[in-house]
Amino acid sequence: MKPLFYGFVVILFFLITSCKKTSFIERGDALVSLSTDTLHFDTVFTSTGSVTQAFKIFNQNEQKLRLSSVKLMGGVSSAFKLNVDGTPGASFSGIELEPNDSVYVFVSVTVNPNAANLPFIVRDSILVNYNGNDKFLQLEAFGQNANFYRNRHITTDSSWNNNLPFVILGGVTVDSNITLTINKGCKVYFHADAPFIVNGTLRIKGEANESSNVVLQGDRLDPDYRDFPGSWPGVYFSSSSKNNVLDYAVIKNAYQGIIAELPSRNASPKIILNQCTIDNIYDAGIIGVASSIRAVNCLISNCGSNIAIVAGGSYSFAHCTVVTYGSFFVPHKNPVLYVTDAYDDIPYPLLAIFRNCIFYGEGGTAENEVIVARKASAASPDFDVKFENVLYKNKDDQPAAKFNNIIRNALPLFDSVDVSRRYFDFHLKTGSPAISPAINKGAYIGVTIDLDGKQRPMGGGTDLPDLGCYEH
Repeated sequence: MKPLFYGFVVILFFLITSCKKTSFIERGDALVSLSTDTLHFDTVFTSTGSVTQAFKIFNQNEQKLRLSSVKLMGGVSSAFKLNVDGTPGASFSGIELEPNDSVYVFVSVTVNPNAANLPFIVRDSILVNYNGNDKFLQLEAFGQNANFYRNRHITTDSSWNNNLPFVILGGVTVDSNITLTINKGCKVYFHADAPFIVNGTLRIKGEANESSNVVLQGDRLDPDYRDFPGSWPGVYFSSSSKNNVLDYAVIKNAYQGIIAELPSRNASPKIILNQCTIDNIYDAGIIGVASSIRAVNCLISNCGSNIAIVAGGSYSFAHCTVVTYGSFFVPHKNPVLYVTDAYDDIPYPLLAIFRNCIFYGEGGTAENEVIVARKASAASPDFDVKFENVLYKNKDDQPAAKFNNIIRNALPLFDSVDVSRRYFDFHLKTGSPAISPAINKGAYIGVTIDLDGKQRPMGGGTDLPDLGCYEH
């Protein structure tokens, strides 16, 4: 009987201790913590909502804990919305946490439209109550009103001004023979499903200082996505488009920056780009398909393929900096400039000239930053690709093109590049210990200012313009 008795005692002991371990702790000194004390949401456009953020509530005890309440203090009318462990609502009670376990609380925000033109702050808080204790987590969002266009067709000549930003959902299309003018200071934010299609004419009238630039970018402004390439489709100029002029436009974070299909229907270039920046594009910054583009003082940077010209056409690039540094987001596998007269193995007439430009890349697998591929026969007069006064990085010669007064495989010495911090300043280095070899190496070609609006030398003597989009 004694062994049986002792066995019963041991089992009873384990049952008692097990029950004790998993019983609910009800003391006021129970240990509960939150993974953060504040959730901050960056600029949220009114009525479109935001990315969802989350925090954890931790039970740091060796016993179960019951949360009496997890409550959004603003209630159902709050701009913020809660979801606790998969269940939406504004208030939750009786949430049980196992010993040393946690529960996720997800928070999103939608800011209701109002008349405010400037960013405004929306605040609320979340109460976590347990065993007579209160813990608060603060919620803060910057909201901004905007002009919201969903699947919009521009059917009459129109102008956009900078009184409010524009948020494009589903895309915007400029119809044939219609002109859309976007005036200085406008900021246009595109959702992931929103291409900018120009069948008519686009005029962008930005100015030199940053606040007067016209910016086209994705609408995700939260920290994880504000610099994410491929966040919106890009700007497409169709075969019917003509007379497009973009001054001081910034196009960034798109899947493709500018796509130009076929030449203009008149003698003018299909697109003129003056002092424009095309940056952080996942696929190609500029694609020309049998088209015509003139670009002056432009920065085309950190793209999967910065400039791709196919099926011939007519192109002129002057004082442009075309550069990519490979990163996790945009691996540098392709040349920064690819030029060919071919499409589906058929050659087309091609005229292209690149003057006072920089073509450079680092941090990837591309060995040649300039590729000129010719399909037309050597005797064809319809193929003419020239590089004059350029700095470029290449392992191999490009016999299909003509080069005059070039600097090959010299470091351009940009002012500051930090890939890990995603910081890029492509001005030319002028101080000790080294000065950029691109300084005073250009030829005067009638370009009087740079991308900053700074005066360039007018020619004559030894004071020559610099290569690239910036004057030192």
